[in-house]
Amino acid sequence: MHPPLKPGKVWLVGVGPGSADLVTVRAMRALAAAEVWLVDDLVAPEMAGYASPGTHVEWVGKRGGRCSVSQQRIQQLTLQHALAGRTVARVKGGDPLLFGRGGEEAAFLRSHGIEVEIVNGISSGMAAAQALGIALTHRAHCHGVTFVTGHTSAHGSPDWQALVRGGTTLVIYMGMSRIAAIRDGLLAAGMPAVTPAAVVMHAGSAHARSWTGSLGTLAQAPAAGLGSPAVIVVGAVVGDAQALPELACGHVALAEPATLCIATHQATA
Repeated sequence: MHPPLKPGKVWLVGVGPGSADLVTVRAMRALAAAEVWLVDDLVAPEMAGYASPGTHVEWVGKRGGRCSVSQQRIQQLTLQHALAGRTVARVKGGDPLLFGRGGEEAAFLRSHGIEVEIVNGISSGMAAAQALGIALTHRAHCHGVTFVTGHTSAHGSPDWQALVRGGTTLVIYMGMSRIAAIRDGLLAAGMPAVTPAAVVMHAGSAHARSWTGSLGTLAQAPAAGLGSPAVIVVGAVVGDAQALPELACGHVALAEPATLCIATHQATA
């Protein structure tokens, strides 16, 4: 009789916000070691260069508002490959533990006896700050940063009043489809309309674009060509970005009607 097949290992690999040169050494090693890749929608195609010859690459993208692979199906596919004895890389954009559902997938696999290793990546929120040339936790402006999604798992709104009372820089993921509601929620919670705000699209990639303005004019960003995937940043720290020479065309005089302009950034290591 043949001994029972030993399950394969699964890596939950964060490959960062877009550029291949923002991948960590640990991620590169995991990607090269895996026999199977199950790849999320926002992962850049050039990441395939880290695959070893013969790697089975399967795209299992999941995006809001699009026909895509369900979360349950992704987890079952990962489990099936692992139970077949294959080493698997669940390849995710950004960081798997920051709005990447990595915790859910790790718990599911471990409950079935699968070894899981999580490999951190640079989140798009951090890449957005780099693109804008700002420090999310600049002590002259705030005492911290809060990462939050634009909607709850039940499709409701976050507790904007609690977030405004916290006084931190807000980095808002998955909010472009609700950008007007986010503006209204923050204004209703008492955040001043002149609070600096920014939107960074494709943060961390060679195609990054940004808009800067104020909370009161935030909903004008889509009309300026900004859309998903994008990160919204709200807080006094964004005021520093508006003074940078490379963002001069994105400057908005907060006391006046906004003049919209796109600043395009090339990704750097």
